[in-house]
Amino acid sequence: MTEPAIGILGGSGFYALATPGLTEEVVVDTPFGQPSDALAITRIGARRVVFLARHGRAHGLLPAEVNARANLYALKALGVTRVVSVSAVGSLREDIAPGDVTVPRQFIDRTTGRPSTYFGGGVVAHVSLADPVCGALADTLAEAARHEARAVHDATTYVCIEGPQFGTRAESRLMRAWGGDVVGMTNLPEARLAREAELCYATIALPTDYDCWRSAAEEVRVTDAMSVLRGNIELARRMLVRAVAQIDPAASCACQRSLDAALVTPPEAIGDDARRRLGVILDRRLGIRAPARAAGSS
Repeated sequence: MTEPAIGILGGSGFYALATPGLTEEVVVDTPFGQPSDALAITRIGARRVVFLARHGRAHGLLPAEVNARANLYALKALGVTRVVSVSAVGSLREDIAPGDVTVPRQFIDRTTGRPSTYFGGGVVAHVSLADPVCGALADTLAEAARHEARAVHDATTYVCIEGPQFGTRAESRLMRAWGGDVVGMTNLPEARLAREAELCYATIALPTDYDCWRSAAEEVRVTDAMSVLRGNIELARRMLVRAVAQIDPAASCACQRSLDAALVTPPEAIGDDARRRLGVILDRRLGIRAPARAAGSS
């Protein structure tokens, strides 16, 4: 059996783990298409870690172009049980400053048109998203952040917009009125798909700016955000090293049984095509294994 692993999805500016030692790169083919890039398999201490640059290492994918289904499918196929997302965000609160760290526990979805489920095509499932992140994993990230960051804001709400444009002032103020704390473009449908794939999922969200709600003169400039982001990424790497040491990818969690109360279609009614397409997702429920194909490695 594949050794259980921790998956890391790197966001804007975070294109490699930069860990010492041997790293294997694997190109994975999934029934849902190609992931964003090759997946890097390495070790951080005693833990097996699989890293994927969400936008590709050359940052060639818009948020809406990221194939989240393929990304999470590939991670699960390579033995990942827990996924840590690292994401750049804008702050919607005065007390959440650029350079701080936030650990979202809730999401508000403002995306449109992104494939947001593995199911359909003869298989129906309705997972619960009342608590869309793994509480235990988020707790571990928050604790690691408190050791490394100047300020940590736990239990925040992340508003995910479609992009690629930043929002208007009216939209920014509306998101604040909704109770949003940070705004980004990538954590949905990731969180939804992770729950369907029975993966523990949590986010380190790193504010780079104050969005555009604070004053008429202030607006988001990607060049300014990237400057803050460079410092954030080094902070994220330190937090990840600390957090990974505390995460046991072999431990059981309720997230890994989310389909028990969600799968509606009887197993005997699931046809061969659906079984092949959903092999990695339904492996535990159906006792099948149709792993993603490794197209090559280096």
